[in-house]
This record gives sequence, structure tokens and C-alpha cells, in this order.
Amino acid sequence: MKRYAALAALAATFASPLAAQAGTTMETRGNAFAPPAFASFCGREPGLCSTSGGRKIVSLRPKLSAELQQVNRAVNSRIKERSDLVNVGKDDDWRVPVAYGDCEDFAILKKRELLRRGWPASALLLTVARYRGAGHTVLTVRTSSGDLILDNMTSSIRDWSSTPYNYFARQAQGNGHRWERIGNARPIESTAVGN
Repeated sequence: MKRYAALAALAATFASPLAAQAGTTMETRGNAFAPPAFASFCGREPGLCSTSGGRKIVSLRPKLSAELQQVNRAVNSRIKERSDLVNVGKDDDWRVPVAYGDCEDFAILKKRELLRRGWPASALLLTVARYRGAGHTVLTVRTSSGDLILDNMTSSIRDWSSTPYNYFARQAQGNGHRWERIGNARPIESTAVGN
């Protein structure tokens, strides 16, 4: 009987990994420098640089979770990976992609798609990290289930602390032109839907 109970507990853990695990939030630790191409991008697309207004944390209900998945998958399948140097002839150029782009372009398009669906800008933060020695940009979505990452390298949406990246900085909530250094993962108080 003990063996059966242990197997049942193990199966329940794997059956619903996000529901069973507490999410985490990014601890921020003061100001950071924005990526160099960010300023010129904001001059062209000020609405996509904004992190003002609305809720700072989205209560992640099943419908909104499905919407995040849909946007992440749709952008990842629609846009083809291509470096800025090949695409526009510059080392680093942030823009809304049409057919081709690199990691920050994917993150920007995901942010635009979520804004169009009514998600608050204050919960959608462009975020920079390092992966295998190279810079990488993702979209952090602040939710009641933790800080979730939308990434061009995977269609899975994961808690930021469960990704292989070394995070450096993200846009500040309420002032998208300011960036904050990222520290440790902090467990969230509650992962219950609706809190």
C-alpha cells in the first residue's frame, strides 16, 4: 500500500507540473543599462517600449494561459530566425519583424500581439540574458503564477527560474525606458488562479 501511495504521489507531481510547483518572481537590484539598440527602437515604437498602466501582475486564468501559449507558438512559427546583420545590415537592430528576425524581434512582436489582446503593458517586460556566451532577449510576463518567459527558442512557456539563461536586466515596470538588474528568484506567495 505504501508503494502505491508513493507512485500515486509521483504521478500527480508529473501530471500537472505548473499547478504543483510554486512559481517565482525576479528580484530586481537597482538600475541597469538598456541594450544599445533599445533607444533607437523606442524612438520609432514608443508604444512598444511602454510599461505604464494597467495591472503589474496578471491573474493567470486558463483562458489567459491559453492565450499566452497561442501567441508564443504563432510568433515562433510565423517568424524565421535571421540575424540583424543578415536581415538589415546592422549588428544590433530592434524592430517589429515581418518575416525574419532575431530573439529581440520575436519578443517585441509577442509583446505587440499581447497588447493588442488587452494585456497590460506593465506586465510585459523585454528582458535580456546570456545563453552559451551570447546575448539573448525574451519577453517576461508577470503573472500570479510567477514571471513567465516567452522565448523564440521554445514553444514552451516556463517560469523564468526554470530556463537555462543567466538573466541580466529587464524593463522596469511603470517606466519602460529604465532597466533594472535581475537578482535571485523569489517564490510567490500563492499560485492559486484568481489571486
